[in-house]
Amino acid sequence: MATFVQRMIGAAKLSVPTYEEVENDPGATGQALLVVVLSSLASGVAFRGEGGAGFLAGLIGALAGWVIWAFTTYIIGTRILRTPDTRADLGQLLRTIGFSQSPAILRVFAFLPFLNWIIVTVTGIWVLAAFVVAVRQALDYKSTGRAILVCLLGFVFYIVVFAIFMRLLGVPLATPELAPGM
Repeated sequence: MATFVQRMIGAAKLSVPTYEEVENDPGATGQALLVVVLSSLASGVAFRGEGGAGFLAGLIGALAGWVIWAFTTYIIGTRILRTPDTRADLGQLLRTIGFSQSPAILRVFAFLPFLNWIIVTVTGIWVLAAFVVAVRQALDYKSTGRAILVCLLGFVFYIVVFAIFMRLLGVPLATPELAPGM
């Protein structure tokens, strides 16, 4: 069994065995939560340019996003786009999706104004790729295309909820610093 840090590195490397290990280890739910908390703190740093509300939105948005995206993915993946091989529970998705947030920890380096949008964009794309692997493994899909579709549908829902949340906190969604990463 891999250590917590090894699991994070494996998840960031898009390692299928890492996602299978996490999926099948109910004890890894706490670790997945810790990955989400760490990536949420890093996201808070990335959005700190918007003041306290931006930091808070980045932090809470990432935590809420984990649960919302996992639940949405669970519904879409196990009900709407299920396959005969699909066997998953919400815990498996929470664990794999939680670890798929590992690359977002690099957002802590987004405190550098000239690198902010690059770091947010690159880690966003990286997390999406990790998310696809996490979903494919958790839902036992043979097709990466099906996993991508489930992720895209879930992502659209997540973005809408995140945008509403940011607006409620009064954080603009299209600033020069944030626009490329959104």
